[in-house]
Amino acid sequence: MRRWEYLTVFLEADARREEHFLREIKDWKSGIPPYAPEALIPQLNALGELGWELVTIQPVRVGKNYDVLIEDSASGTRQWTNRYLCAFKREKPD
Repeated sequence: MRRWEYLTVFLEADARREEHFLREIKDWKSGIPPYAPEALIPQLNALGELGWELVTIQPVRVGKNYDVLIEDSASGTRQWTNRYLCAFKREKPD
C-alpha cells in the first residue's frame, strides 16, 4: 500500500528575486510585473526536484501569526496578494 507524506508552505511571488528566470521564459513587452505568478516557478521546481508534487495552490493573505485570512464574498471586500498557500505530497519510502 502506498503511503504519503505532506508539506504545506507559503510561497511568495517576487519578480525582483526571479528576474533572470522570468526574462528567459517570456518576452515581457511592458516590463515584468512585480508580483507575476510565474516568479513561483523556480520555487515550485526546486520542491519538485526533491520529489514533492504540487497538490493545490491558493492565493492567501497571511497574518502575523501565519494565520490565513479567509475572504467573505458576501461582504464584497477584495484584497490583492502575492502569497500562496501550497500543499505538496510525495510517496514515503518503504
